Amino acid sequence: MGKKLIRKIVGSLMILLLFSGLAMANGLNLNGLGTKAVAMGGAFIGLADDFSLVYWNPAGAGFLRQPLFGTYLNDLIPTNRYQLTMPPGLAMDAKTKLSHYLGFLAGYYRPLSDCLVLGIGVYTPAGLGANWKGEDFKEMSAGVAYDWTSKIGMISISPLVAWKINDRISVGATFNLNYGMFSLKRWAGEMEMEPGVFVDLGQYEESLHGWGWGLTLGILVKPADWLSAGLTVKTPSTIKFKGTASMFSLGYLGYPDSSEVKRNIKWPWFVGGGLALKPKVGVTLTADLQWTGWSVIKNMTTTYLDPVWMMMMTESGNDHVVMDWKDSLQVRFGLEYKVTSNLALRAGYYSDPSPAPDYSLNILLPSFDFQVAAVGFGYEWKGLSVTWGLEYLSGKKREVTLEELMTAGTLGQAMAGTYRMHLIVPSLSVAFSF
Repeated sequence: MGKKLIRKIVGSLMILLLFSGLAMANGLNLNGLGTKAVAMGGAFIGLADDFSLVYWNPAGAGFLRQPLFGTYLNDLIPTNRYQLTMPPGLAMDAKTKLSHYLGFLAGYYRPLSDCLVLGIGVYTPAGLGANWKGEDFKEMSAGVAYDWTSKIGMISISPLVAWKINDRISVGATFNLNYGMFSLKRWAGEMEMEPGVFVDLGQYEESLHGWGWGLTLGILVKPADWLSAGLTVKTPSTIKFKGTASMFSLGYLGYPDSSEVKRNIKWPWFVGGGLALKPKVGVTLTADLQWTGWSVIKNMTTTYLDPVWMMMMTESGNDHVVMDWKDSLQVRFGLEYKVTSNLALRAGYYSDPSPAPDYSLNILLPSFDFQVAAVGFGYEWKGLSVTWGLEYLSGKKREVTLEELMTAGTLGQAMAGTYRMHLIVPSLSVAFSF
């Protein structure tokens, strides 16, 4: 494949876009796990008193008196909308199909002495995707309704150890073995074979898997029966993705139709602190500040091992995507009111600012400032706990202009237009203390 032909690739291909359509809250992460914690707005670092503590603050396990096992399941239901009007005749109004993305957490903890508790958690700190209506993009995909779908997930296996220093202070830690999964289908773009003659490259597909590891460290202090405070630190974790990318139409043109792919993605430092107050019997108030260092993500780079693919992607600029993310700070609040000794009502709120600038947005990599409200209730009976919760994430509308993209030099990766999104997240937890 000569360099002249490579330079004639048009449509930007845009096949590198890693987290296609994921519109994930908190950058690449989900915003919380565990129905009780989520129903309290994820303000849980200073409380950490149920089985989801492996995710929020492992030091909470130090105060357990009995073995505890719990499971959690949620269903993320996103709705995305993208609109674009560009004279003389381009007008698009695209929506995602109704889709469900499941997340889970399971945790088990066992006190071995008055001070030492061991446990393990298995959970999904990241898991979402998008399923666009292909017919809505026919105007930009050679008149063909290709598949535009993506799924990403991460499963963490986290052995835990917690040590209660005294009746007021506990420390804890987990080792997080992280397994990442990613799949993508989308239109590949067009290639100009000779002046005025374009060939549709058809469907592009990608399937990647990878491993990484990190640590979670926590401390929980209870200076009084009505007050507790926690601090959690999560170290960076780099997932080394490997897999295959394919464009079958390239094979008809005499070029390799697939390539092995490598891509490393770094999940950054996380630092969170929280307070829990019990001003009266049956009432618990919580508040958290949670910081994530997303500014480490400047670019997403992909290595294509096939030399033809590597030359093609390098020449067309599709071996990297400009991200330029910034650090984010979430503010969270939660409330629990025990109606009886068995029944508790919960509510929460938090703000989740987007780490992504306008000039990095496209239909496959949207990001929003979210305002989030949550409610839930829990019932306990003889060691059995059943908890239900519901979150609503409202994304602030984002409008990206062509001028912004041209100034930033990201035209072809980012897309001008109007972006909207919201998510509904119901969840259920069942736990047993014995």
